[in-house]
Amino acid sequence: MANIKFRNTGERLEGQEKVAAFLEEQGVLYEHWDTNKLPEELRGNCRINDEQKAQILSIYEEEIKSLGERNGYQKWDVIALSDATPNLDELLKKFEQVHVHTEDEVRAIVAGHGIFIIKGSGDTGYFDVELEAGDVISVPVDTPHFFTLMDDREVVAVRLFIDPAGWVAHPFQDPEFAGTK
Repeated sequence: MANIKFRNTGERLEGQEKVAAFLEEQGVLYEHWDTNKLPEELRGNCRINDEQKAQILSIYEEEIKSLGERNGYQKWDVIALSDATPNLDELLKKFEQVHVHTEDEVRAIVAGHGIFIIKGSGDTGYFDVELEAGDVISVPVDTPHFFTLMDDREVVAVRLFIDPAGWVAHPFQDPEFAGTK
């Protein structure tokens, strides 16, 4: 279940209903998928092969298609990151820069953990959405954010796209973000 940490106050928001309500206020889609659908060998396993990635897409086909139909997503894939990922530190440095996209950034966490750091509306400032298996999030178009891993440095996520070729990170310079880490 996702938790939220507000960077400007250090306060935390916990509980699926509270988190979902806050994210809805921010225009961020949040859902929860049943991870019990996964076979035992995929639960918590972040070191998966292409066949296992295809198996995950098959298991969650109904949820993926539903989300795609509701929001215009046409393509999807599975990404797996762990200490076994070549050049993980370099990859994370690329992720850990505030940016925006011309389409939503969608992640359905299947195993492991991740954090979306999102710029909230009004006086909210930046907040961390700490995600675990089953959490699904869609950061809206033009919303300053970035994604990184938690301390375990492992995640498996389904990514959904309107157009994967057009899903490009555009840097977002924000003096408000400096010092909020």
